[in-house]
Amino acid sequence: MFTYRRFCTAFLLAAAVVVLMETPADAESEIETGADLFEENCEVCHQADAIGDPGVAPSLTNQELLATASDKFLMGTIRDGREDTGMPPFAHLGRSGVTAIVAYLRSHATEPNRSAEIDAQPDAQGDPRLGKHWYVNVCSTCHGLAGDGYDSEGAGTAIGLPGFLDKASDGFIRETIAKGRSNTRMLAFTGPTGLANPVGDQEYETSKESVLPPGFHEKQCLYFGNNRWCRPYGSRQPGARFFSPGPGNRG
Repeated sequence: MFTYRRFCTAFLLAAAVVVLMETPADAESEIETGADLFEENCEVCHQADAIGDPGVAPSLTNQELLATASDKFLMGTIRDGREDTGMPPFAHLGRSGVTAIVAYLRSHATEPNRSAEIDAQPDAQGDPRLGKHWYVNVCSTCHGLAGDGYDSEGAGTAIGLPGFLDKASDGFIRETIAKGRSNTRMLAFTGPTGLANPVGDQEYETSKESVLPPGFHEKQCLYFGNNRWCRPYGSRQPGARFFSPGPGNRG
């Protein structure tokens, strides 16, 4: 007797065969569909090839983004949009249309996707008071004091709104802050030119009462509790270094 269980088993096997039968031609067709949908719906803001337009819409083919963002994050953002921003929802395209756009964006990637590893990182456990100081003094110049991005006439996206925070993992946010986004105004906080990376002789972390060494000036310091973190005097160029507190020296 052909039972319900057998029917379900047969159905699942058939579905698996269909998935396995997908060919490179099918994938290429999906990318072409995604390119057409992107041109019709997204290009007006994100520009050709999704390179973005500072102050209007971010690059969606930035390599750091493609390497760190999951399909779930990209699909959810396209489907739901970002409330209180210029990004409307595109749920009317259906799952297949949204998936095709993601496939098109992924076709620009040159690095492996690490989103599973990044999203599995633990939730942030930092000091929000110190985070606020960093945000106000560094990040808000582009993202706005309230994190509303372009609405504050900044060059950064609205990272303080629910449309972003409800979809982005702490690992994704952490990775973006640490590594930045190449060819954009989003500078890395770590690495040789990092905004908050200790780099040998250029690092200086001291208590308020200490005397600053040559090359550093009071006006180039940020204060956190009883400590200050400084960069060399006159260093205003992108990549000028603010320094994070060391172990046992937090205010």
